[in-house]
Amino acid sequence: MSKKKELTRQQEVERSIVKKYRKEIWCKFTKAINEYELIQDGDKIAVCISGGKDSMLMAKLFQELHRHGQKNFETVFLVMNPGYNEANYERIAENASMLGVPIEVFESQIFDAVANDVDSPCYLCARMRRGYLYSRAKELGCNKIALGHHFDDVIETILMGMLYGAQIQTMMPKLHSSNFEGMELIRPMYLIREEDIIHWCHYNELEFIRCACRFTEKYETGLEQGESREQGAKRYEVKELIRELRKKSPYIEKNIFRSVENVNLSTIIAYKQNGVKHHFLDTYEEERGKAE
Repeated sequence: MSKKKELTRQQEVERSIVKKYRKEIWCKFTKAINEYELIQDGDKIAVCISGGKDSMLMAKLFQELHRHGQKNFETVFLVMNPGYNEANYERIAENASMLGVPIEVFESQIFDAVANDVDSPCYLCARMRRGYLYSRAKELGCNKIALGHHFDDVIETILMGMLYGAQIQTMMPKLHSSNFEGMELIRPMYLIREEDIIHWCHYNELEFIRCACRFTEKYETGLEQGESREQGAKRYEVKELIRELRKKSPYIEKNIFRSVENVNLSTIIAYKQNGVKHHFLDTYEEERGKAE
């Protein structure tokens, strides 16, 4: 009788993605790629890894995609070191090694560059980060960068825009770069719930860095990259609001998400398209005959 082969730590983590969390994580990852056409033949994608739970899971998902037969694209696992403290940098390197992710690291020293900006260091840092990532990815022959934003980031952004920005907008699953010709940003974790990512981490006893920024790592807020501390506090408020609403209806999150898929322009007072504002009064009289 043959002895069952014991799985390595890396293999256990990989197996959990396609077995235990197949429905919650793996299927939603592949669904987003197919539904939003995120990958085309010949793509070379820079998978951008910050060291947090979302981007590290994204790296493993791309590896699984290759392993399960989709080999029509290439990946580079890109880590930018903007000036991490030693402990955070070591944690990123150790996790990448343990998980079998061959990271490509480059230095930028962004933290030093924005240290004297007391008004909006987070905003400046985010713009510089994105620019450095696009630039390095293009140097490596990539035509896309992949970021680890998930479903909860999307619905929180929708509500924040409405409640604090007086606008209806969302975080798009993919975008053409306006500053780097031929480059595109994709978000393949667009349909994955954050709670499922957290469960996956706990199940595998994985510990990732939270916020590596020297300006915010002391604060427990809902900060996303590029948000000020005030914006982070607002995101945390919106996250709590959604959590409370969910107690009353289990469909709240899906309804928020679908609200930007089901926009009826006939019932909108005004909207912008390509920088041009359109108002319902522009065609109101023309619609009289149709209504009758």
